[in-house]
Formats: sequence, C-alpha cells, structure tokens
Amino acid sequence: MVAGLALWVGGLSLALAAVHPVRGFLPDLNFTLQGAGDAAVTQQAFAGKIVLMFFGYASCPDICPTTMAQLAQVTESLGDKADQVRILFISVDPHRDTPDILQTYVDQFDRHAIGLTGDEAAIAALARRYRVAYQIERPDAEHPDAPYEVAHSRGIYAFDQQGKAVWLAADGESQEDLLAAIRPLLR
Repeated sequence: MVAGLALWVGGLSLALAAVHPVRGFLPDLNFTLQGAGDAAVTQQAFAGKIVLMFFGYASCPDICPTTMAQLAQVTESLGDKADQVRILFISVDPHRDTPDILQTYVDQFDRHAIGLTGDEAAIAALARRYRVAYQIERPDAEHPDAPYEVAHSRGIYAFDQQGKAVWLAADGESQEDLLAAIRPLLR
C-alpha cells in the first residue's frame, strides 16, 4: 500500500511541475491545530499574511527538509517584504511530532515558519480538505520508539491575505517561479 501511495505521490509531483492557479478549486484556509506550547492556532492567526502551507513530518529524511529550505530561501529573497509571508508546516505524523518538536524543526529553516499538528482526526480532516494523501504505519504500542514509515503527497499551497487559495506548486518548483507567483500577492 505504501508503494502504491509512493507511485501516486510521485505522479502528483510530476503533474505539479509548475505553479498552478487554484482560486475557486480549493477551499479557503480553515483549521484549528496545535502550535508551540500546545496553543490552539487557527487560520485567523494569519489574517493579512500570505500563507505557504506544506504537509510533511519532522523526521522526514529528504523531501520535507529540502522543501523547507527552499521555502526559507524564497522568503529570504523577499527582503523587507518577508514579514508578509508565513510558512505553515503541517505534520501528518502526530505520534512523533509534538507542537514544540515541530516548532524547533521549522525554526532551523526560517523565522517565518510555524509548525502545527493535531490529533489524528484533525490532521485527517485537514488533509481531506486540501486533498493531501498520506499514510502512517501504525507505531508499535509495545515499542513506541521503534521507527515506522510515513508517506505523503507533496505540494506547496498558497493562500492570499484573506485566506483564499491562490495557487498550488510542486515541492521541487524553482525558487524563481515561486517568487514570481508570490510577488503579485505582496503589498
């Protein structure tokens, strides 16, 4: 099953070889999750900001850190306007990723990044809302520290200052294309 998801995920990445407008096709930004210090965080915390949302997990060995580094480079390239953008890293692995672990993880990349998680039901509902596929091999209750597999689809979701979905890009999209898609949204 994980292999099948990996093929689907790979196909999604190939299909998203550009920044695609999605206004009217994806729902507005809407969630209630947990942030650092177990604080409840909703979309209202990002009113007036451009949001770049990415789903992943903190112990991801390759795609997640690469994408976070890429998004950090994009915000850094915005100079003074970087304060208008927030990166939201949503964990699909609530078993390992506590809110504080996530915030420590995203802080390594960008001061504009926020790590968010929730219980299994909250993550599943948000993933369905934005058509994110993921699968977690159930952690072993008898060996909670044993490694387990996580697979997830890949994409960067952008929302304007009013929380409207505006575009979806591949995680491997060029920095130049991402900047070109963000700049028209800036004030």
